[in-house]
Amino acid sequence: MPRTRKTLSILVAAALTVTACGRSGTAGTPATATTVGTGPATGTVTLWAQGAEAEKLPAILAEFEAANPDVTVTVTPVPWDAAHSKYQTAIAGGTTPDIGQLGTTWMSEFTAAGALAAVPADLGAGPFHPGAVASTRFDGGTYAVPWYVDTPVLYYRTDLAARAGFRQPPATWDDFKNLAKAMQTRAGAEYGVALAPRDFQGFLPFAWSNGATLTTPDARTWTLDSPAMIEAARYYQSFFTEGIADRTPSTDPGAYQAAFTDGSVPMFIGGPFEVAALADLGGPGFAAKYATATLPRARSATSFVGGSHLVVFEKSANAAAAWRLIRFLSLPQTQVAWYKATGDLPSAQAAWDDPALAGDPKLAVFGRQLQDVDSPPSTAEWTRLQDAGNAQMERLTVSGEDPARAMATLQATAAGIGTGAR
Repeated sequence: MPRTRKTLSILVAAALTVTACGRSGTAGTPATATTVGTGPATGTVTLWAQGAEAEKLPAILAEFEAANPDVTVTVTPVPWDAAHSKYQTAIAGGTTPDIGQLGTTWMSEFTAAGALAAVPADLGAGPFHPGAVASTRFDGGTYAVPWYVDTPVLYYRTDLAARAGFRQPPATWDDFKNLAKAMQTRAGAEYGVALAPRDFQGFLPFAWSNGATLTTPDARTWTLDSPAMIEAARYYQSFFTEGIADRTPSTDPGAYQAAFTDGSVPMFIGGPFEVAALADLGGPGFAAKYATATLPRARSATSFVGGSHLVVFEKSANAAAAWRLIRFLSLPQTQVAWYKATGDLPSAQAAWDDPALAGDPKLAVFGRQLQDVDSPPSTAEWTRLQDAGNAQMERLTVSGEDPARAMATLQATAAGIGTGAR
């Protein structure tokens, strides 16, 4: 896979000019952030990365090390299912690496713990997708740089949709449900769409698209039992009660992708990595049988923005070289090369102009969807709230609990957890 070669002079010239505020030792205490130095970087940078990222990084990092011959980067692979606890343990024990790859929903927890260094002043928000930037901020400071983004869009079988009488992707909630039903009745699908019955995060795009919010504007109070939230929950539940979605889908790896390729479940909501997975499963010619589309609209068509951020830990032994490396990984040219190697979507907006993304109609949809995204509030309590939400979604979709009651129960639990706002 060809990679873009960058020299040290280009890395320095690519300085970004948006200011970010930081912490002087206590979370919530703004301080003036520093600037990434332009002098030579030296020493060893330790980096923890998860999943395929850890496997693919060495090839990309060879370019950085060639431009910075006095720097050595050591990558430690961390399984995704163990990463959160491993970072917690490292923070508690003072054994963190220089750089970590953090999921976007972990940011507030680790920032509140005082574990993350403030982002330098010249690595700010300007070149990145705004939706990704939101989760890098905490209490007036910025503590991460978006690395890659992930947002769910709709995947649907165009061949089966045509058989069901639909030539365009569903634009509205009514269209979405009508297409799902028609896939069953006219195209022979077992279920019209794959939806997660126990996943509060998977439900959030429906809530946001219906105008619901998770908190009040000041982030001090959860708003999980609002009329808009209940209405969205009732709509989501209807797919399960009407037999359009499976209450007990297989949790085997790749099960829903296999169901999509064999036509038994011809729609699902998924991220960009699905494109490569479907190519492997479907074989030659399968790409012509499906398309991607932005999510169907209620009041809006808002999706969830996730992905991974890069952070430098407060106890980093080589912060100067660490930030130099993060600058390199943030360059649009580097992010295009990274996309080609991994399929991870660039956080840098300029990278989306590259033909590798702009020229692929399936991937271009993700760029459009990123213009309408949201994320959970920046609070250390989010993980506990999400667990409570998962439990209520199961009662809603599997047990058939009344949506108003389910959301009222979740609101009561959330009130006990609090938002962490000060």
